[in-house]
Amino acid sequence: MFPMFGQLIKQLFHKPFTNKFPVKYTPNDVTALMEKVESGEVKINPPVELPESFRGKIVYDKEKCIGCKLCIRVCPAKAIDFKEEEKKIKIYVSRCIFCSQCNDVCPVNCLHMSNEFMLADVDRLSDNLIVE
Repeated sequence: MFPMFGQLIKQLFHKPFTNKFPVKYTPNDVTALMEKVESGEVKINPPVELPESFRGKIVYDKEKCIGCKLCIRVCPAKAIDFKEEEKKIKIYVSRCIFCSQCNDVCPVNCLHMSNEFMLADVDRLSDNLIVE
């Protein structure tokens, strides 16, 4: 009659597979929670282990960059701008879709993906979300 009923009953008695990150219970005020974490009052749960091919925030080695603009051409999100005066790039992480096409096309490997994934911010143009 109800094929999922047995599965539902089983799940009632098993622990979930998810990691309650960053804290065990949902806080009323996230800003206050983050302040407590920074001051050391509250300890956050460690995140789940990242897979080997995880694509996090882009890391840019400015010294290696030759200004070829290939990364700009392949970026589907238009998250990369070219700074003419320096012949270097500027990446807006808030626009990035983490496809890694810029990393794959770079001839000098000045771009790569990091394991950093906690990128939430109230300002999309903050220093944390712009890679230069």
